[in-house]
Order: sequence, then structure tokens, then C-alpha cells
Amino acid sequence: MADATFEEGAERPVLIAANDAEDLGILAAMVQDSVLPVTEMRWERAHRRFALLLNRFRWEDRAVAERRGRPYERVQSLLLVEDVLRVSSQGIDRSEAETVLSLLTLSFEPGGDGAGRLELTFAGDGAIALDVECLNVTLRDVTRPYAAPSGHVPDHAGDPP
Repeated sequence: MADATFEEGAERPVLIAANDAEDLGILAAMVQDSVLPVTEMRWERAHRRFALLLNRFRWEDRAVAERRGRPYERVQSLLLVEDVLRVSSQGIDRSEAETVLSLLTLSFEPGGDGAGRLELTFAGDGAIALDVECLNVTLRDVTRPYAAPSGHVPDHAGDPP
């Protein structure tokens, strides 16, 4: 049996989970360059859950869009982290409701017994650290894709090193 390709799943909503570093690398690639208002993240302490509603660039659809000459797409996606024990942040002011964040990457620093720290790094030196009991992250598309407002593929060529 051959591996699936992005094109085979391009017309279906994404639903993937990460429970180890390899899975997280795939998920991180999927959410790279997602944007969200600072108001679209929530920690539900009682449920030990941290959620972000992202406007995700559909990297998996890029080649198809180019081949067909149609606009690049974004889709709203829910990034859900379970088993969260503690949340901390730097460089993010939640009181600035108009702030739009751009997610650059996710990384995981393992600790003992499967626990560790999941870090969400944003453009402009913002970061959120989630101390987790175990790595348990899910990405789910929750809307139909829409034309990316910029009309362009996200580009970091002008970003400082």
C-alpha cells in the first residue's frame, strides 16, 4: 500500500493528533503562519485544556492552487492542547484585543515520565509555554476553506535572522 499524498486529502477537513515529537513536527508544519486575534485563545484550567482558533494557511493545498491557477486558501482550525498543567507567556498582551498573532512554530521539551513543555512561538518575539502532563495536541479544521485575503503564500524572506 502506498502512502497517502496531500492531494488525496486536500478537499477534506484536516483532523490530526500529535502524541510524540515526530507527530508534532508534522502538526507544526501544518499550523506554520497561522494567524489569530489575541482574543481567540483560551485556557480552561478546570478541564486542563488550552485552545486556539487559528486562521490556518492550507500548505497541503498550495501545489494544487498553483496548478489550477486559483487563490491560495486559509481555513479556520482549532488547535487543542489537552493535559495542560500550567500556562505562561511572554511578549503577548491579552488586553490588546486588536492584536493579531502569527504562529511560527510549535516545539516540545520533554521532561520526566512523558511530561514536558510545549512552546508556541509567534512572530515578534511572543511565546506561550504550556507545561503538560503528556503531549496531547489535536488540529481540526472547523470551517470550509476560503481564499487567503493576502492572495500570497506566507514568506519569511524579509524577516530578521
